[in-house]
Amino acid sequence: MHALNKSRPLRRIVLASAATVSGMVLLLALKPHTPPPLVTAGTKSPAAAGGSAPGRAGGSRTATGDSVQTRWGPVRVRVTVEDGRLTDVTAVSYPEDNPRDREINGYALPQLRREALAAQSAQIDSVSGATYTSDGYRQSLQSALDSAGL
Repeated sequence: MHALNKSRPLRRIVLASAATVSGMVLLLALKPHTPPPLVTAGTKSPAAAGGSAPGRAGGSRTATGDSVQTRWGPVRVRVTVEDGRLTDVTAVSYPEDNPRDREINGYALPQLRREALAAQSAQIDSVSGATYTSDGYRQSLQSALDSAGL
């Protein structure tokens, strides 16, 4: 006997309603994918970047690295270089769409910053549990350091 037998209309209504509700729950549970904002990798002149020419030893300059798309979202880093030394590293953009992203980056970004300042380069270790963010951070950091002339 078929489950949707015409002699049992109540069974058909229950099954159709259950299928509709299940489909709506699955549809609403999907997280919409929004593409990252389009970022052009423009190069600023050293004067516009807030410092002296890259060839000079003195002065302070700031450079922002390329936006690196990771599995969980874009990562972008800004550096400040003074007298040929890396003095500040700031994560300008990073994944923060959900509580788990915020939790991971809450401990990973300060650790990556400390390592970059200590190493004075982009040769830093990945943070356990934040591999994708670490890779994006490292790539954007290298791009920012190249732009700053360090």
